[in-house]
Amino acid sequence: MDTRAEPRTLDTATRLASVDIVIPVLNEERALPGCVSTLADFLRAGFPLPWRITIVDNGSTDATWPVANALAAEFERVHARRIDVRGRGAALRAAWRESPADVVAYMDVDLSTDLDALFPLVASVASGHSEIAIGTRLAHSARIRRSLRREVVSRGYNALLRYGFGAGFSDAQCGFKAARTDVVRPLMDKIEDDGWFFDTELLLLAEHNGLRVHEVPVDWIEDVDSRVRIVRTAVDDLKGLARVAWSMSLGRAGAGVRRSEPTPTHPEAMVAGRRQARLGPLAAIGLSTVVYALLYLLLRDLWPPAVTNLCALALTGVVTVEAGRRWAAGRRASPAFLANYALTTMAALAVPAGAGPLPEVCAVTATYCLLAFVRFAVLEDLINGPH
Repeated sequence: MDTRAEPRTLDTATRLASVDIVIPVLNEERALPGCVSTLADFLRAGFPLPWRITIVDNGSTDATWPVANALAAEFERVHARRIDVRGRGAALRAAWRESPADVVAYMDVDLSTDLDALFPLVASVASGHSEIAIGTRLAHSARIRRSLRREVVSRGYNALLRYGFGAGFSDAQCGFKAARTDVVRPLMDKIEDDGWFFDTELLLLAEHNGLRVHEVPVDWIEDVDSRVRIVRTAVDDLKGLARVAWSMSLGRAGAGVRRSEPTPTHPEAMVAGRRQARLGPLAAIGLSTVVYALLYLLLRDLWPPAVTNLCALALTGVVTVEAGRRWAAGRRASPAFLANYALTTMAALAVPAGAGPLPEVCAVTATYCLLAFVRFAVLEDLINGPH
């Protein structure tokens, strides 16, 4: 007797999620044609979801806009638009707000990230598993080629996010991201930055609002013609982190969007209690660390490391004392302050004299952040007792 069940037919009428890939450009008349033609050829060769490429010219003064229009006329699925406000964040905000697609994504015009990672990036969002997906150059399986300077700055910046804000993502600034359109639009109402910090602010607010950020290891090659100015961008990012941390501490970072609670698949499952996340104190640590880094950077031109560090620590305590009372209470003790001052000063003096201000700021900030995180963990144990 044949006991095989009747074969079932898959529902092939299910609508596939559409994807809008945005390329923000500023004075990129040389790089844009090769980027669009390469990307379009790649997508036509087998990308399994409906797609569109959107070029956003944000204030170019060269022939970028005529080139973009020509490409839109040449390729059926290429769309071009122009805004007057400069900045990658402004370009993404304008394109993502008006996109008709289910999933919005973006990549840099230099195509530094290998396109083989595009479908894994989009798939996690299109499937509903995650709300945002990012490429990461810092995963163990990622393969990258870039200068030592950019490597050190990138790892230092992401370590600050990880230990200062409790961020779960590893690479905030990789120009290779995707998001669900219906989720990212409420987040953009809270994002204030129009420049390079847009990416970091998006990810911090996403995690703060309980959204899932999926990471895809990528292969990445640095373009030496990049428009990124490392030092200026780093200073702007520190200012942005201070603003975001302050907003979180005051409870102003909620975007009114959260993932639904997981429900058991098995009908007879016995469900465990929900673990509550505590983001307030971590945001206070992030605010304190960013304020300290900014003060140290601003004061370093005036005084030697030891004096600069003393003033930066004292002023940080004054500025951030209201941001997280519970965590800051342990920070006001004289022994803790003296220990903090001693260790951060040692970190500053350990940097070679000719290294410049940025490595010194990175060294003292990393030490300060690590001490703050350890102090927070100790205080949590003292206040809450063993779990």
